[in-house]
Amino acid sequence: MRTILAIALSFALTAPAHPQTNDRPRLRDLGVEVGIFRTGKLNAITDVEGVHVGQVTLKEADNIRTGVTAILPHTGNLFQEKVPGAIFVGNGFGKLVGVTQVAELGQIETPILLTNTLSVWEVANGVVDYMIALPGNENVRSINPVVGETNDGGLNDIRGRHVKREHALRAIRAANAGPVEEGSVGAGTGTSAFGWKGGIGTSSRILPPRLGGFTVGALVQTNYGGILDIVGVPVGKELGRFSFNNQLDYSGDGSCMIVVATDAPLDRAQLQRLAKRAPLALGRTGSAMNHGSGDYVIAFSTAGDVRIRPNAEGIQQVPRLSEDDLSPLFQAVVEATEEAVYNSLLKATTMTNAQGRQVEALPVDRVKEILKKYGKVK
Repeated sequence: MRTILAIALSFALTAPAHPQTNDRPRLRDLGVEVGIFRTGKLNAITDVEGVHVGQVTLKEADNIRTGVTAILPHTGNLFQEKVPGAIFVGNGFGKLVGVTQVAELGQIETPILLTNTLSVWEVANGVVDYMIALPGNENVRSINPVVGETNDGGLNDIRGRHVKREHALRAIRAANAGPVEEGSVGAGTGTSAFGWKGGIGTSSRILPPRLGGFTVGALVQTNYGGILDIVGVPVGKELGRFSFNNQLDYSGDGSCMIVVATDAPLDRAQLQRLAKRAPLALGRTGSAMNHGSGDYVIAFSTAGDVRIRPNAEGIQQVPRLSEDDLSPLFQAVVEATEEAVYNSLLKATTMTNAQGRQVEALPVDRVKEILKKYGKVK
């Protein structure tokens, strides 16, 4: 226990930012924009003040291709300062740990972690280790870790359950407010999307002052199928790789985890409404949320005035945004989620497993040609 406490206390130190580790482009590097609202400085979920992201990537031997991604709504004691949250289930073929308590109480009390399907319970143990060791939590006897997943068994030895609780702790420790590494990293190391290499992607939007000036950020773990469209261009059809194509052994099943953060003062019901809009972006990218796809949205607000603190008594008055002012946030979350998906694909790199199965990276040059053909780039 003493060792766990020492590790947890060291997490207060902020790790240095991790820049992108490959020269593959993000969507905007191609001269393509999504939507009408401007992005934040980093065009990442970390543009929402207080949000930190940390990742651990496991690429070992010939068969380990997996990892873990941690999203922290704030860097304080989340159990003592919970954030309002909501979870929306687009298609429930998944193993999202912690979903029922969030649905019941509308609160998130731990970092949110993403990993592979058979590692969610080990990662949840790591989150519990971290939380019960924090100063102020000495008498806590119930923790609700929130851990999402997608199945990376096509490239990763998923049955080996190589992600351990210490990797979860390392991801939390690595969390910082800087640029978020994208592509074949963290929980996206072994994922595939639309028949190409998928991964981690992120994007953000800032509303103009007249619409509140709030920030919305999205982070995705893409591992799903469909017929890839990029800003309305049928890229999957043009490349001849898409679900239900008779020439391909590719069914299109898979999953997508979406984490949405905002600094707008939203309550649990409003966050549920916000979360419901994010899957509209999956439709724009070409997904029909197939039978075997676990598509979940976890949304939370970082606004200080809406945090849930212990020992609050009686009638509580918590500020919340007017319902009439939610529509710009709905637009922003669709835009940010859609662009995050494209970034996850564009930044991902080709990967091969021990059995020789190779999942290729989306061919950037061909994508540029197709976008140019349809008048999206010059």
